[in-house]
Amino acid sequence: MHIQLWCAFIYYIEEVIFVPKKGDFVRIHKIILTSEERAPQVPEDTKQVPLELWTKGFLMADATIGDEVTITTLADREETGTLIEVNQAHDVNYGDFVPEIIQIGVKVKKELFGE
Repeated sequence: MHIQLWCAFIYYIEEVIFVPKKGDFVRIHKIILTSEERAPQVPEDTKQVPLELWTKGFLMADATIGDEVTITTLADREETGTLIEVNQAHDVNYGDFVPEIIQIGVKVKKELFGE
């Protein structure tokens, strides 16, 4: 019983929070050129993949993730593409933890400040 209520609550919260509405800041994706349409002078490994666009802007009409939508970018351009994300978080990742870098910092402090 408790699990069913919890699942229903989570579903309700997801519906309330993540339903993209007109004016939401969203990210879209679209294929500009397929691999077959790429220019002949493009390097071979580049020719094998499509030219893709990811951009962000304000949604011009209510939609759901996966819909073809139109947005207005911050540069006041209109773009169309597949809606892939709403209110994108900036999840910067500088890679895996490298313990040697900590030791370098400790050694540099000792040499600079004699600690």
